[in-house]
Amino acid sequence: MGLHFRHPTFDIDIRRCNNLCPFCFVLQMAPRMRRTLYIKDDDYRYSFLFGHYVTLTNLSEHDWWRIKAQHLSPLYVSVHATDLAKRRECLRNPNAPDVLVQLRELAALNFEVHTQMVITPGLNDGPALEQSIRDLAALYPTVASISVVPVGLTRYHKYGHLVSTPQQAVDVLETVEHWQAHFRATLGLGLVYCTDEYYLVTGRPVPPLEQYDGLNLHENGLGMVRAFQDEWAEVQQAELPGLRSQVQRATLVTGKLAEPVIRQAAGELAAQTGLALEVLAVENRKLGETITAAGLLMGEDVLLALQALPDPGQLIVLPRVMFDHPEGVSLDDVSPLAIAKALNRPVALADWMGDVLDALVGQNKLTFLPDQAQLIRPDDIALDGGWAVEKYL
Repeated sequence: MGLHFRHPTFDIDIRRCNNLCPFCFVLQMAPRMRRTLYIKDDDYRYSFLFGHYVTLTNLSEHDWWRIKAQHLSPLYVSVHATDLAKRRECLRNPNAPDVLVQLRELAALNFEVHTQMVITPGLNDGPALEQSIRDLAALYPTVASISVVPVGLTRYHKYGHLVSTPQQAVDVLETVEHWQAHFRATLGLGLVYCTDEYYLVTGRPVPPLEQYDGLNLHENGLGMVRAFQDEWAEVQQAELPGLRSQVQRATLVTGKLAEPVIRQAAGELAAQTGLALEVLAVENRKLGETITAAGLLMGEDVLLALQALPDPGQLIVLPRVMFDHPEGVSLDDVSPLAIAKALNRPVALADWMGDVLDALVGQNKLTFLPDQAQLIRPDDIALDGGWAVEKYL
């Protein structure tokens, strides 16, 4: 009918989380940020609609009736550990229900469930991880995937946990690869997958596309690097020959985590075109040096880093995901246009190398000019998903 609703649910009160996970990013948020960054959402409706992971710990009998009656499948569930005592420790919720019982109920109704575990060294790695993988695999095909995610801790973390060392990351990766091989032999697919960060931290190559078994879990950090590399390979063949860049020098901004990937692609682009391309990996001063994802970069940190360059070039390319917010701003409320005006240079947003090439030839639709008003709608910047409560409040 062409109708577009401002809120995807008729009651706009998003369900709040009743857990106190020590690795919860909301509980580690920097002070004096916008209020919506402090709302802990855990809403099964957004799990079904947008693929957000939920714990299933705050459901009433009516919620369960609705999930089953409307067959809200697939769902995305944060498990963290299948052992009840261990999971309650992970959630810091002594009343958390048994997730295996819940998943078995869904299995009886032919639901599809994608699961994740945020691995915190000393909490749910080692034998606990092995047990969780075994327990979840026993529920295949209801459990359609198991994503293994490394913990992210900001400078405001309060509970004494540590991020994985390179060796701990190797241990997790090898555990997952062992089980992947077993599941490919017995089930015909990998079932359990490490997110990209494990490969980047350990310096190991990301798997080829077919190893992801057709899953589209980029929002959870799974397979994004492989998709980026494959897209760049296609772009080199299809678009690079005959490229007529409008600039000779540009700076590509990213986070510390993706720096090797972006630097390799930019180096190949520069070698084939003769362009001078600077890759600037910005440290997250606001949240701390252990927060390395491009999507969590602060606009102020990016601007200061760019201003410190002797010559940032004629064009700045920023990661679009930095501004994945209804108002098209970064976590600290800085817009791409504000950065363009401060630097007096065009600023383009990109997800892929194809977007970078479009910016070089003047065809990137998300390019902000310093001498123009805001002509790009925030809706064109933000995509579905992202920080759930900020998209729909």
